[in-house]
Amino acid sequence: MGKNLYNKVFDNHIVRELAPGQYQIFLGLHLVHEVTSPQAFQMLRENKLRVAYPNRTFATADHVIPTQAVARVPEQTSAMLAAIERNTSEFEVSYFAPGENKHGIVHVTGPEQGLTQPGMTIACGDSHTSTHGAFGALAFGIGTTQVRDVLATQTMVMHRLKVRQIKVNGRLREGVYAKDLALYILNRLGTAAGVGYAYEFEGEAVRHLNMDERMTLCNLAVEMGARCGYVNPCNTTFAYLKGKPYAPGAEDWDRALAYWKSIASDPDAHYDDVVEFDASEVQPMVTWGITPAQSVAVHDCIPELTDENTKQQKLMAEAMDFMGFAPGQKVEGTPIQVAFIGSCTNGRYSDLAQVGRALASGGFRVAPGVKALVVPGSFEVSQRLISEGFDRIFTDAGFEFRSPGCSMCLAMNDDRLEAGQVCASSSNRNFKGRQGSPTGKTLLMSPMMVAAAAIKGAVTDSRQLFGSSSK
Repeated sequence: MGKNLYNKVFDNHIVRELAPGQYQIFLGLHLVHEVTSPQAFQMLRENKLRVAYPNRTFATADHVIPTQAVARVPEQTSAMLAAIERNTSEFEVSYFAPGENKHGIVHVTGPEQGLTQPGMTIACGDSHTSTHGAFGALAFGIGTTQVRDVLATQTMVMHRLKVRQIKVNGRLREGVYAKDLALYILNRLGTAAGVGYAYEFEGEAVRHLNMDERMTLCNLAVEMGARCGYVNPCNTTFAYLKGKPYAPGAEDWDRALAYWKSIASDPDAHYDDVVEFDASEVQPMVTWGITPAQSVAVHDCIPELTDENTKQQKLMAEAMDFMGFAPGQKVEGTPIQVAFIGSCTNGRYSDLAQVGRALASGGFRVAPGVKALVVPGSFEVSQRLISEGFDRIFTDAGFEFRSPGCSMCLAMNDDRLEAGQVCASSSNRNFKGRQGSPTGKTLLMSPMMVAAAAIKGAVTDSRQLFGSSSK
């Protein structure tokens, strides 16, 4: 019987077995940012240690960085930005500095620089590191203590995971996107089904996704409870990487390509579980609750409370009470006050350009009373959009076109909800308080759905608003 990608890559990176089923794993790439790294670097100093492989560690600033000019940067923000600059300089780590116009969200800059490659093991002190699995890599979010360990040893300790293949048959319908597919899978499987698993996303629908879309899907694998998620590499992957700054050059390309192809799952690979979905059943999705799994198709109603699962029903009741919804109510038509397009889930070029093309097709304008933000995921994404005139399209439509950063996804900067505001968001989490206000309410959806909500002032089906321009 053949092997799946997870086990091939895992086996290739074993340093040693520490206990039955527990391994020390070598990491090919370590990504750090300003929030979870200061304590880790300080621990190195205290223990008189150096970074083991500084050439395999890359840093950026994303979580706290302001996305608009501010009169005064908060003291904590200044301290974090100063710390990462000092730490990367002292420990000789490459830093995509804002002053050099190279910065961006860590899960956007890594791939666009060609650092993320098939067959790699990758770690970052950020839960959405699973994003990098889109390239056929095993990518893990880690805590600050593990960040220290990876800096000092370039290894981490972990158990071998089980592997669940999630096979999506057929093709997504027009006007339905990778974000909708991810929310659909979350709705069907829940947020805990993936615990102890790596998720392999496969099937015709997945193979037809571009790299930005695959990153969206893998980004949300962690919300499904999985330790990591991945897509087998193919010609789409290779074409994306070719010519990137850190991708293999011409003299190494053929050798790299041979390895990348070899680590794809074998046709007869073993899986611990297989779940299949029909892509044609996926509709534009909107969350109504306080977990990413609490969602409905845009025209459907919030489910009724039953006695089938007491724990689940308590969570549903809590969510409805917090969000102000009721069983049987439609989310479609819910008024919003804020619209946010961006984040490591949906802040890439194709996410934003697609919305820009739709806006330009019909002279659309943001509804009165709605604050709408477009925040590119990196400086490179921002510059490309500006060079193609998309910044003007957004501003002419009433959106604020901001500088790159994590922005309102988790509100560790000035981009945050105010009391009671409802936000249509293309980000990844809708937990209580996630976007900066303990009473703010987050409705997760695709960038196109966020744009439609911004224009109508309420949740609406983007297909009906934009028509053929949503292609």
